Amino acid sequence: MNFKQLRSSLFIIIGIVAFGTFGYVYVDRMPLFDSFYMTIITISTVGFSEIHPLTNGGRVITMVIIIASISIGGYSLAMVVRVFIEGELKKSFERRKMERQIQDLKNHFIICGFGRIGRIICDELREDGIDFVVIEHDETAIQELESKRYLCLKMDATSEEALITAGIMNARGLVTAVRSDANNVFITLSAKGLRPDIFVLSRTSDVKNEEKLKRAGATRVVSPYYLGGRRMAQVLKRPTVVDFIDVATMGNKLGLIMEEVMVMPGARLIGKNLIESRLRQDFGVIIVAIKRPAEEMIFNPMPSETLKARDVLVVLGKHEDVSRMSQILTP
Repeated sequence: MNFKQLRSSLFIIIGIVAFGTFGYVYVDRMPLFDSFYMTIITISTVGFSEIHPLTNGGRVITMVIIIASISIGGYSLAMVVRVFIEGELKKSFERRKMERQIQDLKNHFIICGFGRIGRIICDELREDGIDFVVIEHDETAIQELESKRYLCLKMDATSEEALITAGIMNARGLVTAVRSDANNVFITLSAKGLRPDIFVLSRTSDVKNEEKLKRAGATRVVSPYYLGGRRMAQVLKRPTVVDFIDVATMGNKLGLIMEEVMVMPGARLIGKNLIESRLRQDFGVIIVAIKRPAEEMIFNPMPSETLKARDVLVVLGKHEDVSRMSQILTP
């Protein structure tokens, strides 16, 4: 809204009131309060009669007040209406644009809830350039989401309509991060009913509800309070280990990351062992583990371990080196 123009209009109206008040006092010798009252009823055009007979000079003042007040009043009203309409149109346009962007998303994540946990998840995904949609019904949270330019829907995440609108049929996974464990269970059931194969990461406030969420269909269940307590205990017992994990998994000045990379079918390294692949020599990465479908994870694999299609390599290295390495693991 253009507050400078509104402020100018207010000053002009005050000037009109002052002009009329002192004009009637000077020209028609009215008492100050009567002059002020006469000016107000003239500006408001309520149609009251003159409280004192007016001279020609007083009538001229009245005409000037009427013309000026109607002009500035009409201008101010038109400006307020224009700003309101433009604001609503802008919101409507941005809302439709966001809905189109959501419809075009594929292989994205759906985040249900934008509380303390949801904020951290969204910020992490945005930092890595991963697409996501947030479903939230709280107006304050929606305003924050819009200010951050996060794709969001003001809907109830427990409804199937909200999940469908968020693109669950094309989504890569779903996160239930609302405060109520009961709502997390309901969202999980709704999501699995629509997409039985979708990955669901659920938050629980009470570890006792972990099994309930898994029975509802959650792929993984995380208890932030339980994990936070365990991490604090580990800092006390094994501070160096915790520092290493932070360096490997969190943002750090060394630029190291621990990442997972899948060996895609058709990659030229399939059938070669770790020595023959030269991943360590050519990219400077460390193969921490190999996870194969329906098999246990192989930690610290031997150099003779053979790479197979759909192996997931857990690697530690610099971000740019891991990115280059992932390119040769695709056909």
